[in-house]
Amino acid sequence: MQSKYFFILFLTMFFISCQNKKQETKPPEQVSKKERSETEMKITSSEFKDGELMPGKFTCDGENISPQISWTGFPTGVKSFAIICNDPDAPSGDWVHWVIYNIPPGINELKEKYPKDNSFENGTKQGITDFKKTGYDGPCPPGGTHRYYFKLYALDNLIDKDDLTKSKLLKAMEGHIIASAELIGKYKRQ
Repeated sequence: MQSKYFFILFLTMFFISCQNKKQETKPPEQVSKKERSETEMKITSSEFKDGELMPGKFTCDGENISPQISWTGFPTGVKSFAIICNDPDAPSGDWVHWVIYNIPPGINELKEKYPKDNSFENGTKQGITDFKKTGYDGPCPPGGTHRYYFKLYALDNLIDKDDLTKSKLLKAMEGHIIASAELIGKYKRQ
């Protein structure tokens, strides 16, 4: 009789073990957005650290070129990346300096002085900033120290629209963001 109970106990443990293994090896398309977003994605720049002052060459006082930006730790299932750079300290309440999206998942860096073209052969597109043009335009605060948020989004889709503004891109990304990260640079005119 005892051997019967041990056998039933053994079978129960065996089936529970098999179920746990199945859960651990889900294919990427079956992993929920919540599970995917638990990956810690990071965005960095070789030009400045998070929360520090940005070098002048990336501003209206310098060359007004984009800084090098790279990211790591993104989850599986990413179909594209998007980056929005904005200044929440602007007199208008928010000023958008860069909108770039449909960055392919095989890319994890934008080099310094990224071109200002509307679109690229790899599918990357640039939207319209508050300067009313595409491409990066750097900090140019009218007074005081301003913060510049470089927000990276990992998406489970591609955006099939051109020339999007920040608000239109955010609307198009609704329900498709599987992870995000931000890098903050600061700038004060000399």
